[in-house]
Amino acid sequence: MGKPVVFIPSRVPEETVQYLSTVADVDYRDEEEMLDEEDFLEGVSRADGLLIYSRNKIKHDVLERAPKLKAVCNIAVGYDNLDLEDLTRRGIAATNTPDVLTETTADLAFGLLIAAARRIPEADHYVKSGQWSGWLPSLMLGKDVYGATLGIVGYGRIGSAIARRARGFEMKVLYCNPERILGDEQQLGLEYASLDVLLRRSDFVLLQVPLTPRTWGMIGERELALMKKDAFLINSSRGGVVNEDALIKALTEQWIAGAGLDVFAQEPLLAGHPFLTMKNVVTLPHIGSATRETRAAMAMKAAVNMAFILRGERPANLLNPAVWK
Repeated sequence: MGKPVVFIPSRVPEETVQYLSTVADVDYRDEEEMLDEEDFLEGVSRADGLLIYSRNKIKHDVLERAPKLKAVCNIAVGYDNLDLEDLTRRGIAATNTPDVLTETTADLAFGLLIAAARRIPEADHYVKSGQWSGWLPSLMLGKDVYGATLGIVGYGRIGSAIARRARGFEMKVLYCNPERILGDEQQLGLEYASLDVLLRRSDFVLLQVPLTPRTWGMIGERELALMKKDAFLINSSRGGVVNEDALIKALTEQWIAGAGLDVFAQEPLLAGHPFLTMKNVVTLPHIGSATRETRAAMAMKAAVNMAFILRGERPANLLNPAVWK
């Protein structure tokens, strides 16, 4: 009996491929861009395992073309690209890669907050485009981060890491979460708050929630209208958490001062999208975990999950434990 086949449709570090080659025949495509649909489905049709980034959507139509599939291992923490219900029904194990990207993503989220508050991308463009002609008293005035109030919506591993960074800036930190985290409240001086209270009191509202039916569009016109006029919205979780039409209206009509966005409802942004010309919006191309060290660690963690499943052992990061009996 031959080895199982693992299909990897995107570029990963070479050591990931080498590791999986010890337990499987690896169908590896060293591609930065996504494969076209037919090439992807052809690879899926022969695979026992898929090692993928979250840009690959594994829904019913794909699973219908995957008769041998036993494992889908996401190189990501989020897994809204997976139809977990259908995977479970078919007995296919699914995993993600928590922990290894926590600190890197927190760095990015806090950096995005500072960039929006202090207008760093706008100031960089101002200099490089030749507009800077000298010092002016009101040139590029921004908002203080040090000592401000930060509201974190969704308080998991990354939310906690962001709160630790905020402590270094002596920020007052509020958090909204389904459950209270009493240890962090005591150690970091956090204050638990409802979403409405957090929105009213925060200078910076930072979203760090997973995308679920409950969180889809959770920040809309009503929520944005509760925020301070000089407040900033920072989204480093999933684009669908924010109603973008409402945010565009809030920014255009100056209900809030600005936004920092690493994620969007549709990625990439299409030409002509209002965010692309708004000076009070910092836009990043979904790079929360984008460091060499972290992406390598994520890929290897996904590969280890895959190897466990193919050996008949329960992986550490199983998303649908009902398949494991």
